[in-house]
Amino acid sequence: MHAIRVRIGILGLALLAGLGAPGAAAAAPASAATVEEQRLDRPVPQEILRRSGFDSLPPRLARSLAEARSYAQAERAVERQGSLLWRRAVDQAQGRGPAGGDLARDDDRPLYWARLGMSRELRTWEPGFALSGAGRERLLSELEAASRGQDAVRFPPGRAVKRILVTGFDPFTLDRDIRISNPSGAAALALDGTTVRTAGGPARIEAVLFPVRWQDFAEGTVERVLGRQLPRVDLFTTVSQGRPGRFDVERTNGAWRGGFADNDGIGRTGTIPVDDPATQPQWTSTTLPYRAVVSAATGRFPVVDHTEVTEIPAGGGGPVVRPDGPTPGSSARAGGGGDYLSNEIAYRATLLRDRLGLHDRLPGGHLHTPVLEFGAGNTDPATGSVTDPGFEQNRRGIVDQVRAIVTSAADAAFGTGVRTG
Repeated sequence: MHAIRVRIGILGLALLAGLGAPGAAAAAPASAATVEEQRLDRPVPQEILRRSGFDSLPPRLARSLAEARSYAQAERAVERQGSLLWRRAVDQAQGRGPAGGDLARDDDRPLYWARLGMSRELRTWEPGFALSGAGRERLLSELEAASRGQDAVRFPPGRAVKRILVTGFDPFTLDRDIRISNPSGAAALALDGTTVRTAGGPARIEAVLFPVRWQDFAEGTVERVLGRQLPRVDLFTTVSQGRPGRFDVERTNGAWRGGFADNDGIGRTGTIPVDDPATQPQWTSTTLPYRAVVSAATGRFPVVDHTEVTEIPAGGGGPVVRPDGPTPGSSARAGGGGDYLSNEIAYRATLLRDRLGLHDRLPGGHLHTPVLEFGAGNTDPATGSVTDPGFEQNRRGIVDQVRAIVTSAADAAFGTGVRTG
């Protein structure tokens, strides 16, 4: 899979904290819609929003913003409407409440397109009070966090119930096929707030989503969100879409960005930027119980212990593919999950785990799902339908197997004390 850039500019929480009242500065003009937001006006996104009933949500935010008479009122409106969007997407995916239309309830795409509709409304909103550029960016960041479930992680108190964190991604490669869905996002919606039975007792799953934009990752969105959660969970897995026909449990993650364009059409190449680069390793490893996972009967797709990486050997030279993982002293050019944002979230999450001193006691790593494919006869993006029975069946199968894989990892980690291998 692949991922990221949020112009939502987390422009630095430190900067924002030092600004005092964000609306007190001189008024700043509304900003132009992003590349992601500009795709909204195409027929497919509009059909997805209409057929899901999510088309009413961006105008609802616009009305709330129009009624705001202060920054504080605008902030409350953004947080409320963003949280309502996330909760509605989760409820719809899990069969609660009325169906909003004839699109399958477990579809992740309405959430994606509705969020962009809301961010565009906020980005182009002209308030009746002074709003600085930094103040608008802060509101956009709050909308992102609320509508991705990043502020809604709620584990039960005490330790009687185990805690599992799962992450997913937005759809991507939309200029190749704007109809695309991301099964990792669909899995996050289906699993959020659910409880599974494991060999070690009940386990609560909480889920969050991340954008497919390089800049957001460079600005620390993964560390901000997961840094609050990893010290209190018992297992985590980041999830993204991978290759056709198989799941991959990625053994090794590399510190390299390969430059593939994100959802805003921007590419980034080079070492993954993190805090304290002087201590940054070239490689990080999974601590998921991968042997137990790949041997468990979890569904129709094979689950592979994926060990291949691409490296520059310690002595220099060109990139070399290593089927069995990196060699000592080498430099990363692709982890098991490649060199896009799926590898990057895996690298960042596992590096954070290690820097928090949790390597030996927190099972965590990355899972790649199969590519979610449309049904036979519906493969042309220009003429095909936004959904079909085969597409919906494929998504259900992948999501169900993600649940089974997470449960099998928990069985091994909680039931027998197995942590890695």
